[in-house]
Amino acid sequence: MLELRAIRKTFDDNAGGHWLLADGLDLVVAAGQTVAVLGPSGSGKSTLLKIIAGLEAQDGGQVLFDGDDLAGVPTERRRFALMFQDFALFPHLNVLDNVAFGLVEQGQGRAAARAQALDLLGLFGLHKHARQKVWKLSGGEQQRVALARALITAPRLLLLDEPFSALDAQLRASLRSEFSERIAAAGIATVLVTHDEGEARAMAQQGFRLDQGRLSRIW
Repeated sequence: MLELRAIRKTFDDNAGGHWLLADGLDLVVAAGQTVAVLGPSGSGKSTLLKIIAGLEAQDGGQVLFDGDDLAGVPTERRRFALMFQDFALFPHLNVLDNVAFGLVEQGQGRAAARAQALDLLGLFGLHKHARQKVWKLSGGEQQRVALARALITAPRLLLLDEPFSALDAQLRASLRSEFSERIAAAGIATVLVTHDEGEARAMAQQGFRLDQGRLSRIW
């Protein structure tokens, strides 16, 4: 279970402006639950994900997982997976090695990692694309590869940053359903950041709006 307690974060821009992105935020996300955080561009949604992931430090408050304070725990040891809107796949690797990458980084042998990745690609309907370069795939296929890469390491938490914004409306609707099913089957706590309330309601059991540094419950 993820817990945010009294998270505070300010930001100073190049024009001398001082922005309050988080003003004592509290949030709880249980295992197997998806929670959506909505808000306009610049409201601090992506920064909040980075704080959870350990990519950016908060000014105050605590990030806890299963009761353990993650202060000082580096990103690679948190066992969280972060998916960006641009997929962030490795263009020089084929589909199979993109998915296997996390396991290899954890010290698993390349052959074993590839075998596990191939099994997962089969579940995602991507088995036939295993040896293709990722840039040859469609947007929807690339997004499935990105999710497979995120799930293969059995993360404790999944962080989704506007995951479907680069896709057309019909494909977004299809992938929302597929992602929700995959995430539920894996039983992973998930935080979804989006500006699209319809997308949030389709995927999340709880929704919050981030505005002027505060979270307000929508549903």
